[in-house]
Amino acid sequence: MKLTLVVFDGVQALDVAGPLDVFAEANRFLPEADRYQISLVGERAGSVVSSSGLAFKVDCGYQDFHLESDLLLVAGGPRVPQFRPEQGFLSWLSATAQGASRFGAVCTGVFLLGHAGLLANREITTHWDDAEMLSEQFPEANVRPDKIFVRDGNLFTCGGVTAGIDLCLSLIAEDWGHELAMKVAKRLIVYIRRDGGQSQYSPYLAVGPDQDSIVSRVVKFVTKHISDVLTIEDIADAVGISRRTFSRTFARHAHVTPSVFVEQLRIDVARKLLEETDVPLKTVAFRCGFRNATHMRMIFTRQLDITPKRYRERVRADDAPRPRDHVVPAIQDDGQGAPSIAPLPVPG
Repeated sequence: MKLTLVVFDGVQALDVAGPLDVFAEANRFLPEADRYQISLVGERAGSVVSSSGLAFKVDCGYQDFHLESDLLLVAGGPRVPQFRPEQGFLSWLSATAQGASRFGAVCTGVFLLGHAGLLANREITTHWDDAEMLSEQFPEANVRPDKIFVRDGNLFTCGGVTAGIDLCLSLIAEDWGHELAMKVAKRLIVYIRRDGGQSQYSPYLAVGPDQDSIVSRVVKFVTKHISDVLTIEDIADAVGISRRTFSRTFARHAHVTPSVFVEQLRIDVARKLLEETDVPLKTVAFRCGFRNATHMRMIFTRQLDITPKRYRERVRADDAPRPRDHVVPAIQDDGQGAPSIAPLPVPG
């Protein structure tokens, strides 16, 4: 299988090294005839220097690269959102991507796909910090800023840095099955839990160092009352702010509405229970404040593109055998203002 990875000066080193190591580990398990044949292509042959100073040897400049690709990936880098390559490169990128069975980008590499005219009417994502600029530059695309990676037909895009590893593991699973992807993940000591639709961030990460911030106070109150039916008025009263002021102020600090934030908190608590206990789904739903198991399934599917049942099965399949605790763990404050629920893994 022929894989082409596009690089350039100022590229993010992990956007290159991450995918390379994933496919190299996969090759350890594959027969020689089935292995990924990887080519690094740049603006010129020789070497490119990453944003961290690490240099990569480039096999070929794009003008001399005429091979067909089964998979084309464009790496990202800090300067890419403000960078527009020469037209000759963009024409080559467009033709090569359209000739590939699959194509995509790691992190901000998606901007180059956009300049090459490949994003019209496509669903895409990138690092959350660059998502607004991506939407502004390519309004014809549907940007999903909260997703780790997104597949739209034969187009794959993902969030920042380590999300490229998630993306490549998913491609290996598509090519050779989940078992091989899991073997590669274990070799690299990374999780293989982050299905494509999963959010790039956990609400707990929005708390920040100020433990008396409005977001921190909301997290503490909602976590303490996670099984209760909560209205916006209930939360506003708990943090001592009027409803109108609360909604506006909270959205400015958390970058999501209070209702979406509470929904994300409930999902994170449910994830913890699904991962670490065998309690029935209806009990998980009740303990996390969903109306019932059907309501929880609807929210999970919308937010994570996976059902609670499938999420539990996937996590159990990926993990080594463990004792299964039939007691639902208490949700406690750690004394520093943050609840003791593990956050979602977040791209670096």
